[in-house]
Amino acid sequence: MSFKKVQLSELSFNPFKLIGKDWMLLTGGSSDNYNTMTASWGQLGVLWNKDVLTCYIRPNRYTFEFVENNEYFTASFFGEQYRQALSFCGSHSGRDCDKAKEAGITPAALDGCTGFEEADMVLVCKKLYSYDMKAESFISDDNLTEKFYSSDPYHRAFIAEITAVYVRE
Repeated sequence: MSFKKVQLSELSFNPFKLIGKDWMLLTGGSSDNYNTMTASWGQLGVLWNKDVLTCYIRPNRYTFEFVENNEYFTASFFGEQYRQALSFCGSHSGRDCDKAKEAGITPAALDGCTGFEEADMVLVCKKLYSYDMKAESFISDDNLTEKFYSSDPYHRAFIAEITAVYVRE
């Protein structure tokens, strides 16, 4: 499998479907020491005159330390035929297994980061800003804290510039 580097402006996709319905793998670390996790929360847009991806990771996730401790990470997007692989990567810890091997996906080195050969698109992202979500910052009372944080820690948001886009050839 090979990738072609393209400009983000050349692509057309629905970010609500891409992230919220199709999911993505967030991968931090180097090409030889990384971890990945499935995510379905995030945004794509423009901030500070840069094309950005914002993603959310709980600090108790193994992938958190890889994203936190590195300048870059990737977001890999797959076709529906990889739903089971993404489900596996979202429900197992890289502390306990080799997720890529067990999910049947192949790591691919891209700009010093790790994406996956089977992905339709991989975004290489450079961290610009992060912040921790906290209970006192919620404005509306839609039971969000009870629904999403009753037993889990609050997420850290990472805002990252999209520095490269790779699509499968």
